[in-house]
Amino acid sequence: MKSTLALTLLLLAVLAVTLPKQLNAQDAEPKVSIVRIDPAFDQLVPKDAALEKLAGGYAWSEGPVWDKKHKYLLFSDIPNNSIFKWDPGKGASLFLKPSGYTGSEPFTGHEPGSNGLTFDPKGRFVRTQHGNRRIVRTETDGKETVLVDHYDGKRLNSPNDLVFRSNGDLYFTDPAYGLPKQLDDPGKELPFQGVYKLSVDGKIALLDKDLKAPNGIAFSPDEKILYTSDTIDVKWWAYDVQKDGTVANKRLLFDGTDLKKNGPGAPDGMKVDAHGNLFAAGPGGIVVISPEGKLLGYFSMGVSTANCAWGDDGSTLYITANTNLYRIKLSTKGAGW
Repeated sequence: MKSTLALTLLLLAVLAVTLPKQLNAQDAEPKVSIVRIDPAFDQLVPKDAALEKLAGGYAWSEGPVWDKKHKYLLFSDIPNNSIFKWDPGKGASLFLKPSGYTGSEPFTGHEPGSNGLTFDPKGRFVRTQHGNRRIVRTETDGKETVLVDHYDGKRLNSPNDLVFRSNGDLYFTDPAYGLPKQLDDPGKELPFQGVYKLSVDGKIALLDKDLKAPNGIAFSPDEKILYTSDTIDVKWWAYDVQKDGTVANKRLLFDGTDLKKNGPGAPDGMKVDAHGNLFAAGPGGIVVISPEGKLLGYFSMGVSTANCAWGDDGSTLYITANTNLYRIKLSTKGAGW
């Protein structure tokens, strides 16, 4: 009981840092900048690269994904239970509401909406739903299929982020951020926050139950390594992917504790470039970590930053930072582009 209470207090402390505060009209825009630490960073980020704000005014922007077919960006606004679309030349507009909670009773927590968004290998739109505590897929006819909502007969906490392997297997994280009272929520059925694999045949496997708050998740370009982040411990982890899709040899990739001095935020969503570098939301903004676990540099966003995604031709990085959406043109491309 004491350990659970301590973990809950720690989680609430993290939320106090990471949950956004809506910018009022009179508030100054956050100061953004590019911080270069290692020469390898210059091979990824041009000297004249600049962070460009595209849209703002959201409660907490998250889960960006580029729709390659329609050539626009989708991203979640979790507190507002919405998904927005940003279309080059047209700007931002509402895409879907409700996005993550469809219950008849008012949602009493802070984050009812969708979080992580992606497309499966067949191009179908897939999203995590905090309030509904599940992952759903939109079929070509517009109908929705629930992919997963239980493990071992118990309801999931609130699926957060997700990534597909090229064979169609889905990997996802399940912390407690979407529950109204997080770890102390009376509706919480699982005694841990897990990392899972959902096979194409519908079988679910628990990969890791020892992270305090698993959040971001991504594969190396060759899909031989799985990466996850832990919001509370401020760490990024790596696992070797086995032939059957399970993982082994869990190891620390990077400890971000020292990054706390760079600004607000915590480990969150992440993406990987074609060279295996992680572009990951963390304290201060988006940090860039080499496959060897070396910090190369970061994009200082001035606010808690949730996630990022590759877009356009694969060399543009879109960033969801608190209430805003940004982009930056890079010299590298996302894995798979």
